[in-house]
Amino acid sequence: MQRLLLAVMLCLTLGAYAAEPPAAPKEPQQTAEQFLASLDFQKGRITLPGNIATLDLPPAFRYLAPADTARLLEQGWGNPPGGATLGMIVPAEVSPLSEEGWGVVVTYDKDGHVKDDDADSIDYADLLKEIQEGMVEDNKARKEQGYPAMTIVGWAEKPHYDKAQHKLYWAKELHTEGSDANGLNYNIRVLGREGVLVLNAVAGLDQLAKVRTEMQQVTAFTNFNPGHRYADFNAQTDKVAEYGIAALVAGGVAAKLGFFGKLVALLVAFKKLIILGFAALASLLWKFFKREKPAAPAPAVSLEKDPHA
Repeated sequence: MQRLLLAVMLCLTLGAYAAEPPAAPKEPQQTAEQFLASLDFQKGRITLPGNIATLDLPPAFRYLAPADTARLLEQGWGNPPGGATLGMIVPAEVSPLSEEGWGVVVTYDKDGHVKDDDADSIDYADLLKEIQEGMVEDNKARKEQGYPAMTIVGWAEKPHYDKAQHKLYWAKELHTEGSDANGLNYNIRVLGREGVLVLNAVAGLDQLAKVRTEMQQVTAFTNFNPGHRYADFNAQTDKVAEYGIAALVAGGVAAKLGFFGKLVALLVAFKKLIILGFAALASLLWKFFKREKPAAPAPAVSLEKDPHA
């Protein structure tokens, strides 16, 4: 989720229809309970789209397929549409719309086999400075698009690469201009034969200890399927990525800025939220912005079955 997650509110203007023809009747608004009941939370062994990897979910976690993931991200959490995912992992014991809720968005970057030769030589203090400097230019573009500036305060957890499992971990503490609370972006990258499985958890910084523990489980039950594993790489036929471990860590603000990097930037930035048509405003604002009071309540909007229709 940055699901504190700085989300650009799909700024819906309710008073702009004075000069418009009478609109068709709107669908009834859903409560949070109705919205969550409409999502298909899956359990157990999950094969991700494309059969590239498998999630062996323990009882503590559930999975949402890509379509339901989009609904939760866009309609439930107020993020802009358009990002393709392989689904989402959420803890089973809490509602994703509650103060304690968080989630792990799963995507796949098929840019080639990432060599890990640079893993032992990376100076992560210097890399952090480079990332922070890169954010200066990135924020110019953000402001031109109407988004508040976002800065990386530092490592919430210093990057670590497990060579045996070919899995990379790190967490960033992020601050969005105008926000009183910082956000947490916890990252896992699972290196494979032809690309990288991307798992990004978004939560509040005060959830770091819990998320760190839970993400260790997520890492353990997430693996490439035979034929897609790191060891299956064939130097004669397979493409090698043009970047290494350092670029994976810096990727959120580098030129190779993927969907979730953009999502995170949006998730931590905005105080306007799509509310689920009932008195969940206080709870959601508490969740995303941690005791930060909005200047005015966001309008309630109905949940569409298909946001792209």
